[in-house]
Amino acid sequence: MGGFFDRITIVMNFSSINFLFLFLPLVLLFYFVLRPKYRNIILILSSFIFYFLGEKHYTVLLLFSCLFNYFIGNLIDKNFNDKTKKYILIFGIFINILLLGIFKYLNFFIEQINLFFSHFNSIFFIEPVNIHLPVGISFFTFQAVSYLIDIYRKDIKPSKILNFSLYLSMFAQLVAGPIVRYKQIQKDLDKRLINKEQFYEGIKRFISGLSKKVIIADTLSYCADNIFALQVNELTFCVCFFGAVCYSFQIFFDFSGYSDMAIGLGKMFGFNFPENFNYPYISKSIKEFWRRWHISLSQWFRDYLYIPLGGNRCTTGRVYLNIMIVFIFTGLWHGANWNFVIWGVFNGVLIIFESVFKNIFKKIPSFFLHVYFLIAVASGWAIFRCENLHHSISYLKTMYGFDGFAGYDEMLSYINYELFFALIVAAIFSTPFILSFQKFIPKKMYNLFEAGFYSILLLVSASYVAVNTYQPFIYFRF
Repeated sequence: MGGFFDRITIVMNFSSINFLFLFLPLVLLFYFVLRPKYRNIILILSSFIFYFLGEKHYTVLLLFSCLFNYFIGNLIDKNFNDKTKKYILIFGIFINILLLGIFKYLNFFIEQINLFFSHFNSIFFIEPVNIHLPVGISFFTFQAVSYLIDIYRKDIKPSKILNFSLYLSMFAQLVAGPIVRYKQIQKDLDKRLINKEQFYEGIKRFISGLSKKVIIADTLSYCADNIFALQVNELTFCVCFFGAVCYSFQIFFDFSGYSDMAIGLGKMFGFNFPENFNYPYISKSIKEFWRRWHISLSQWFRDYLYIPLGGNRCTTGRVYLNIMIVFIFTGLWHGANWNFVIWGVFNGVLIIFESVFKNIFKKIPSFFLHVYFLIAVASGWAIFRCENLHHSISYLKTMYGFDGFAGYDEMLSYINYELFFALIVAAIFSTPFILSFQKFIPKKMYNLFEAGFYSILLLVSASYVAVNTYQPFIYFRF
């Protein structure tokens, strides 16, 4: 029985054959055949089945999160005094963060404690816990916390149990976002109308995301994975730089591809999920990048951490401290690894740097600002991708040319026609090229082109899905 579930776990992946040609068609069939009043129930059942096929008994954790946060949300809305409501909110947030901490960070803390005592030649040692990180726990925990805080702030009223369960468990964006606020889909949860135009837009968006994942991201992953797996003494300048470029494109098209699929699925079922990316690689600063990258996470930290800390309404020094706190937590949110923390600090330092020298930045030509940004963001992704701090230091040292500028021939050995094609397409579609292209074509002609384009894109993507080995989404592990 265990082997059966291990094989079927792949259903969790939107780019798997099981999901594309079995799970999704069946859900859509039941969703549109049954009466509209049963649609929320169909989606809830589908979502829990979807999660169970991947996480098995950890589905109980998702069920607990639905019931617990529904109950706490109702308690916060009761006629208690403000102090009692605040205590209830703190308790609710504490339980959510505690569960996230146990599953995501417990072994990391145990490792740090053991490392600390090892410096004193102590025999003290804590055995790591055999614990599994449930997929998507960071996303549905953050949604639950935002729900409780918004009720406390009187931005929303408590939800019905079915609506809230669907909000927290919806398979379309359950395991890798975007992080949806309850108030963003509150009306859709109660009543939604689905027309042909919206369903067609959903299909296009889903196909677009699928192609980003399987044609571009998965193709680049083979090169990036091989380069970042090299031993320190095998690294060269050209290879390191090329690996950082490949990974920068891979993580963008992998994650934005998932977000596109999630938004597309939402539209098929009548929901309007928030956008999560807005061409982040056309930015001219790290500050701008974070307004365009993983928008739902950036806005979550802004509204529920940065502003409560005082935001930019404090002294300059306190503002910079608030920024660093936010980015340390942004790094930690991605995982229990010092590299993620350093990556967060790296981004925070650059944003403070840009703020301190903003008058100088205003005088620099756009081209040079963009070059600065591309080098900075690629360096950040190199830190993010490396296995540990020692690996990051060695990688960046070589990437910045401290060990010379050799390795051109080694870099060429990684390039083939498929990779070259993926890089060209990645570079083009990292910009609003299609939006500009659309302006110069008559609407009827563009509609015909669009229908043919997405049909071909679906066929090509399906062929990639059929022949490629399983490549999980990068953000599944966060």
